[in-house]
Order: sequence, then C-alpha cells, then structure tokens
Amino acid sequence: MGGCLSLEELFPHNKKPVKISKAASDVHGVVSVLAPPKDVDDLRLMAGYGNIYIFTYSELRAATKNFRSDQILGQGGFGVVYKGVIDESIRTGFKSTHVAVKELNPEGFQGDREWLAEVNYLGQLSHPNLVKLIGYCCENEHRLLVYEYMACGSLERHLFRRIALTMPWSTRMKIALGAAKGLAFLHGLERPVIYRDFKTSNILLDADYNAKLSDFGLAKEGPMGDQTHVSTRVMGTHGYAAPEYVMTGHLTARSDVYGFGVVLLEMLIGRKAMDKSRPSREHNLVEWARTLLIHNRKLLRIIDPRMEGQYSTKVAMEVAGLAYRCLSQNPKGRPIMSQVVEALEGIQELSSEDMLLQSCGSAVTLYEVPKETADSSTYRKHAHECR
Repeated sequence: MGGCLSLEELFPHNKKPVKISKAASDVHGVVSVLAPPKDVDDLRLMAGYGNIYIFTYSELRAATKNFRSDQILGQGGFGVVYKGVIDESIRTGFKSTHVAVKELNPEGFQGDREWLAEVNYLGQLSHPNLVKLIGYCCENEHRLLVYEYMACGSLERHLFRRIALTMPWSTRMKIALGAAKGLAFLHGLERPVIYRDFKTSNILLDADYNAKLSDFGLAKEGPMGDQTHVSTRVMGTHGYAAPEYVMTGHLTARSDVYGFGVVLLEMLIGRKAMDKSRPSREHNLVEWARTLLIHNRKLLRIIDPRMEGQYSTKVAMEVAGLAYRCLSQNPKGRPIMSQVVEALEGIQELSSEDMLLQSCGSAVTLYEVPKETADSSTYRKHAHECR
C-alpha cells in the first residue's frame, strides 16, 4: 500500500467540499460526485474532501484505548470496528465526540479500492440517512475510517441477535422509510450512485432508531444518458443481489431496489435472507416467501409472530405488496426508490389512521387494528442502552 500525505499536502488550495442542494438532501438530488480515485496516489491529487479530517495512526490508537478488545463494536471480512472518543487530548479544538473506527484488515476481503470508494462517496455526500464520515487515516500500511458513532448498532443485530427484546412493527417501518430515503438520495444524484450491498448489517441505527446506510466499499456510479446499465464484476451478498445482476453483471438502480425488497421481507417475516438451518425449501427467503405475499391468509401466517397485534391487515398487505413489487424478477417491474419512499410514507399515514381509530374506541379484532404493546414501550425505553 502506498503512503499518504498530510492534510495541507492533500488540499493545498483548501478547496471546499461538494455542496448538497436542498433537493438532493431529500430525494431528487442533482449533485455531481467525483469518480472514486484509482489508487492512493490519485487520492492525493483530488480535492472535494475538505470537510473530513485526516488523522494519524497514533491519534486513533489513543482514541480507541490502543485498539483494546473491549472497545470492539463488530468485525467482519473488512477488519474490525472499534468504539472511540476523540477530544482535546487527541486533536486540539476537537469537542469530545464518540466515534466508530474501522480498521481495514490488509488480509481481508476489502482492499484499497473499497477503502477509497468509502472515502470518495462519504467524503462528498451528506444526507440524514447516510452515516457521516468524520475522517480517515492513511499512514504507511494502515487504512482506517472514522465514522459518527451509531449507538444502536445494525438492523441485523436487532432483528436476529437480540433474543430478549423484539423490535416492534412501528420501529421497523420507521427504519424501512429511513433506509429507503438514503437509497433514493443516491439514485437521485446527477450521476446516480448504486449502493450494491444493501443488507441489514449495513443499515446502522442511532439512539432514536434513525436508519443510516454505511459501508460504501462496493458503491458504483450508475448508468448515464443513453446507457441502460453498467457492466461490472458481480459483487455483493448472496441472498440480497438481484437475479439479473448475478446472471449478467448488468447493474442498474433497480438492482438496489431488489436488495431493499429483501430487507423489507426480512423485517416483515423476521427471518434471514439465507438460512440453512431451516428446511431446504425455506433456505432462500425470497424463493420461499415471495408468492405468499399476495395471499392474505398465507401472509398473516408467515409475518413475524412476535409482532402479533401491532398492525392491521390492510397495512400488512400494503407492506407485503410493496416488497412483492421490489422483488420482481423483471427489473422494469420494480418501482424506483422515490416511489418506494412515497409508498412507505403512505403506509405510515395509514398506520396513524389505524391508531386513531383505536383511540376512538372502535370495535377491533386480531390483526385489524394495531395496538401499543408492552414490547413496544419496553423497546423504546431501552433505546439508550443499545451499546
């Protein structure tokens, strides 16, 4: 791995970062994003990242208490993520800030290319539903990224690892909407950005369960003008990747829509996209469940039973119908992400109307009107105890 220069050497003219328009900060952006640098040497010549800090390895070692094992938040093929604190003792003028520090494993699945992609996209783009990149370290062989600290960890952790507490319906729908807005923002840029690795472990949650997309190592610029797709080596996670992309390597924004459909299905049913511990016909969640989504009685039997009574049949069918469309085998049959956002906002309004009906004392039956459960209030009460 090549060496990196100082902040002054990287940005001698102190160029300002890309400005994000109000429209872009919602859904339909018009921002142009610089193409990812080809290598570390190329990064030295590029401007546009003036809004992020360049840290030394010793600073991040101090921030994470010498990368102590009890500071580990998670680990995977990329390396290890540590919890840390950056304050005046580490960087003069820095207010005490909790951060997450991801250290790239040189022997792992990701390398300089993925690391540079993260710096490139998160260094230029800002949106409430994208995790904020605070800075990075590129010193000798060390490659680290410093993010805002997300107190409640990943969606995967809450859906599949927290046995004692069940994430309620309303929280799942809030997260689905937030994640959809993040994808819609990326797709709405002047040169669309295709996320390419949408899955529960890449959706991080703050203390209020606001969803933010993380890990942009596989992100790629989408087609422009008359292009219908971009051709690329197939990357991503089995069970989430769109079938046409797996078969042809043709990547479009609707490839991300399929991944969103898989995650929405996981939230609806409470099962993993791939689960070899189940009977063989249920290993692949989409193959097993998609056709059941458009049949009321069958649908109600497969929805996560831990959420019983928290939603109405009408709302459940709306969510299932949206997941069904996102998972269409034909990419053109899938909605675009801005339409997904609109649909989820409509579902939220419908859920609010159901709650209003309940508060007015209307007669109800199971699955007809959502009700506030002990699990829902308990889950919110423990939000501050996430991590």
